[in-house]
Amino acid sequence: MRVIGTRAQGLRTPIIRESDDLTAIVCQSVKDAIEHESIKINDGDIIGITEAVVARSQGNYASLDQIAEDVKAQFGDAGHNHIGVVFPILSRNRFAMLLKGIARGADKITVLLSYPGDEVGNQLISWDDVDDKKLNPYSDCLRETEYRRLFGSEIKHRFTGIDYVAYYKSLGANIDIVLCADPKRILDYTDKVIAADIHTRERTKRALAAAGAKKIIGIDNILTKPVNGSGYNEKYGLLGSNKATEERVKLFPRDCEAFVEKTQKALKDISGKTVEVLVYGDGGFKDPVGGIWELADPVVAPAFTSGLKGTPNELKLKYLADNNFADLSKDEARKAIEKAIQAKAGIDQMGKMESEGTTPRQLTDLLGSLCDLVSGSGDKGTPIVLIQGYFDNYAS
Repeated sequence: MRVIGTRAQGLRTPIIRESDDLTAIVCQSVKDAIEHESIKINDGDIIGITEAVVARSQGNYASLDQIAEDVKAQFGDAGHNHIGVVFPILSRNRFAMLLKGIARGADKITVLLSYPGDEVGNQLISWDDVDDKKLNPYSDCLRETEYRRLFGSEIKHRFTGIDYVAYYKSLGANIDIVLCADPKRILDYTDKVIAADIHTRERTKRALAAAGAKKIIGIDNILTKPVNGSGYNEKYGLLGSNKATEERVKLFPRDCEAFVEKTQKALKDISGKTVEVLVYGDGGFKDPVGGIWELADPVVAPAFTSGLKGTPNELKLKYLADNNFADLSKDEARKAIEKAIQAKAGIDQMGKMESEGTTPRQLTDLLGSLCDLVSGSGDKGTPIVLIQGYFDNYAS
């Protein structure tokens, strides 16, 4: 019986630049792990590659001026453009650059921030603050002056130390800030709107359309095709982008399906094993202290090979041990549990007591989150993650 189950390890790579052959780099990193770390590759192992290096190797970048050009093209009416920007997340890395670009493409911008926090859990203020002031975020719309009068001249994010209302307003002389959790309140200011939320964007667009907005796009509709030589993402537009330089953003990668298939084949050629491959972005997990959900990308895994489709189909070991086989000896219980696990093959465990408490999430969401935690977003230098033993179980 093996004594190690699932194991996830970050693989170091050179600095990856535009036009690099990323598949070759992945393969070389796996070769180095085999040679220098005595790692043995097995069928069913998983290689995760962060979306950041996929997009970088593709050269999938855009400048703020290219963003502005697309905004101008979509809204037209030069000289009279007042655009509302609804429900952006609070992020210097993720949204501030986009706001600067959008502001360059309009005469006036009114940003509607959701309070007390954004859709991924960043808080402007706490729910206790809202209750204390007897506010209803869905009906009480606050101009910046009212927000300051109620909560003070400087309200900083607990992790970043940034006053996001002041910061976002500073990104353009034509930017005003309003706070409300009802997206329709932007129509008090303009009927031309960009839905800047991520996971709730389609609901926001429907609400605005029903309320009479004349022009509605999302940030997923900006840069869906090249503008003056820019990068693009035909499916997600600016969603999933982040800051590259002071004048440029890196977009979410495109053509990822072809990349994972190519990389899987190349790994088979060097190892003789069928390794599953996924491209991962932000993990889908929530910080217990700040309440931040983390997932600022549109999806956890934009592409993956076919062996990663579906959800786990697992039994709860502690339930079996405490209930079904509680009266057996330790050795008898072990054998009975192994037999139960072997018997589950091909049988959907959903709704059964024996599976209660297992995680019915997509495998790619679980694996992408694991990869994100292992690789981190700082200076570890491990944009490739090797996961082994993930599909093993107690009976393996």
